[in-house]
Amino acid sequence: MIKESIKQSFTVTYRYQVHFTEDLFAASNPVLARFFASHASDTVAKALVVVDDGVATHHPELLPQVRAYFAALSGILLVDDLIVVNGGEYAKNDHAVVDKIIAAVDQYGIDRHSYIICIGGGAVLDAVGYASAIAHRGIRHIRVPTTVLSQNDSGIGVKNGINYLGKKNFIGTFSPPFAVFNDFSFLQTLSDRAWRSGISEAVKVALIKDAVFFEWIAAHADALYHRDADAMAYLIYRCAELHLQHIAGADPFEFGSSRPLDFGHWSAHKLEQLSGFNVMHGEAVAIGIALDSMYSHLRGYLSYADAQRVIHLLQALGLPISHTLLHTTASDHPLLIGLEEFREHLGGRLTIMLLQGIGTGVEVHHMDTDHVLAAAAVLQNDFEIQL
Repeated sequence: MIKESIKQSFTVTYRYQVHFTEDLFAASNPVLARFFASHASDTVAKALVVVDDGVATHHPELLPQVRAYFAALSGILLVDDLIVVNGGEYAKNDHAVVDKIIAAVDQYGIDRHSYIICIGGGAVLDAVGYASAIAHRGIRHIRVPTTVLSQNDSGIGVKNGINYLGKKNFIGTFSPPFAVFNDFSFLQTLSDRAWRSGISEAVKVALIKDAVFFEWIAAHADALYHRDADAMAYLIYRCAELHLQHIAGADPFEFGSSRPLDFGHWSAHKLEQLSGFNVMHGEAVAIGIALDSMYSHLRGYLSYADAQRVIHLLQALGLPISHTLLHTTASDHPLLIGLEEFREHLGGRLTIMLLQGIGTGVEVHHMDTDHVLAAAAVLQNDFEIQL
């Protein structure tokens, strides 16, 4: 009888670029054409394009522009059907979106050397990215994020997923995109609420990684609030840079329980669910940041002055710091339920990122429930609430 085990180990290297441009599909813009030319092969590759319906509505010229752009390219064939899907959290809650993409892959013979190009907000990118990852065990996925939040955070990372059993991102994959194209022109048609919502992820990454960036955001809060395009372009670039630096670290696929970039997210995911996803992700993250900052103070990690600075910055950016759904003293407080769900999501061991100072995070493995509720009460009673 053979008694020895066979041990195997190998390393896979992932490389992808995040490009920054404007009017990506304009005939005069060579960025996408150069990208395809650099990946040309002996065979003609196919491209399947999926568009967020909100983007298609606000940019009625987009679909004909995409067709015209690809018609001028050689070595790549755009399939006839440009698929438009419902945007927002609907894309992640209705599994028909994923099924529709997979059916198109089958219908048009999209193989592993073809491309699935998604143009839309973070939820649509997540759902289409998931479909791209599981069809044929992985099809080249190109993301064209169209919101602040997806350009500086969710659209540039390695996660894909959909909601299931009432839980955020319960089904998903770690599958890096083949490339990302951040087109700043799409931001011009965002609502004020969507514009400001995405800034919360920049505040998050600045708080745990870069005090200088936090100070920059504070100095430019008024410009960001009033939709200064240059200020937003820098914010997105720097936030994306910090995000990608983290992904390149020791645990990009989160095999461990440490998830620094989830600062402020454990309560945010629960609040989104409780609100029926009427609270936008970035708004929920802002509330989560405020909660964890105040909790950090109550537990002795962060000075009150710094906690107050964080909260005041969020307010200056037009972001909420609390919500009426969290205003209860019941023993089954939704925050406590959310904490347990987050522990389960991590794989059994709770790891929460808190603040030890502006730009410095500290991980803890226990959250005192009395102090969690006390932090929520302080935000409710001592500060002006916007949601």
